[in-house]
Amino acid sequence: MIEIAKLAVAEALKHGAQYAEARLVRLVRQDLVLKNGALDGAESTEEFGCGVRVLVDGCWGFQAMPLWADHGPAEQNARALGRRAPVVAKALASACTKRVELAPEPPQQGSYSTPLVEDPFAVKLSEKLELLRGCDAALQGRAETVVREASLSARAEEKWFASSEGAEQHQKLVRVGAGLSSTAAANGTVERRSYPASFGGNYKAGGFEHVRAWKLAEAGPRVRDEAVELCSAPLCPPGRRDLLLMGSQLALQIHESVGHPSEIDRVFGHELDLAGSSFATADKLGNFRYGSAIVNLEADSTLPGGLDTRGWDDEGVASGKWRIVDQGVLKGYLTSREWAARIGEARSRGSARAEGWANFPIVRITNLSLLPGTWELDALIADTQDGVLCDTVKTWSIDQHRLNFQFTTEIGWEIKNGVKGRMLRRPTYQGRTPEFWASCDAICNASHFEVWGVPNCGKGNPMQVAEMSHGAAPARFRGMTFL
Repeated sequence: MIEIAKLAVAEALKHGAQYAEARLVRLVRQDLVLKNGALDGAESTEEFGCGVRVLVDGCWGFQAMPLWADHGPAEQNARALGRRAPVVAKALASACTKRVELAPEPPQQGSYSTPLVEDPFAVKLSEKLELLRGCDAALQGRAETVVREASLSARAEEKWFASSEGAEQHQKLVRVGAGLSSTAAANGTVERRSYPASFGGNYKAGGFEHVRAWKLAEAGPRVRDEAVELCSAPLCPPGRRDLLLMGSQLALQIHESVGHPSEIDRVFGHELDLAGSSFATADKLGNFRYGSAIVNLEADSTLPGGLDTRGWDDEGVASGKWRIVDQGVLKGYLTSREWAARIGEARSRGSARAEGWANFPIVRITNLSLLPGTWELDALIADTQDGVLCDTVKTWSIDQHRLNFQFTTEIGWEIKNGVKGRMLRRPTYQGRTPEFWASCDAICNASHFEVWGVPNCGKGNPMQVAEMSHGAAPARFRGMTFL
């Protein structure tokens, strides 16, 4: 396949490209959903195609097409893409207001595969369905339960990348996801509990061993009972008190209030028409107080289990790690080769990715984690006089600058005088990003640290979906406002 990519690159150079790259991508997915004991969704998809991106006189051109046999010989189609992409670049030249320059990147050759123990696509469909049926059985037993749901998802993406600078790379990236949820109706209200996270559970790079480790069926009775109990629990009272966030909720907070604001194209207004800009403007780099001194947020595309853990990004830039926030100060952005050159950095951070073969690479969040602190969770609760422990996102919103936000979680527990007490329904907190992170005064230690996958991050126009992960341990934020 790498030879087909090289054919496309060579053809593009013949037709006027000063730089060219080709990506061949084969993507396979399997998704299963069981609802109230019946199969509600069963989907198995596969796609295969090639995208070619070129630069002609500082203007991008891009062409893509599927490479299945019924579309003709792959070599012939690759050459056709190589011819057409420079034509697109020349046609767009009159609309190009700033000529593109690329930060240098040493061309690398090699292969990378996601480490895994058990290939999820080798596990029999009957065994997967039996696992889901076991989850459904575990969620039964309460008359108040109205919806029981269990799901499994597997994804394998194989890529071949070649560039006119000499890069030749092959990658096979595999991830799994699984989860269950129970929805109860009683006392005039409807409530849901999810495990291990909301919206399909958790997702990790690796094999079916992750699904087995989550022990979904064992969690079923607790999830079922909490959903029922929530229907009679009091609403979380409004006011100011300390907020303790469990890992899955904190992961989404990282995603929305640190990940998106640090995408460099958003900083310069290139997402204004769809998803907004960023308050973390370039003049703040190196001097802006993003959080308290214990807040360290690290981007890492080598993180074990991370959904964006790979060998190279979709520009052939090697994976690595760096601080977005270091001891509370804004220190870095997520960049591509084009954007690194624009802001004067010597190399890209390797954050350019495209959805599949049919899309142009754009700056995306990579794995981004809040580094652990020193606390045990029990000690943190005991140290809290007036607070709410919140877990599992229910709904959220954040403004176009990623500054003002509001989050509602599925469940909360009141903390009074160091004791975790009554269950609270629909706790909702709001804040502003810098003040929120500045209020962080305690983070649990590495034994509580978990990697949480986000499989559905949307960005771009046209919209692209990307996957990434956020590692977090429970943390405390002082004096937050509850609605």
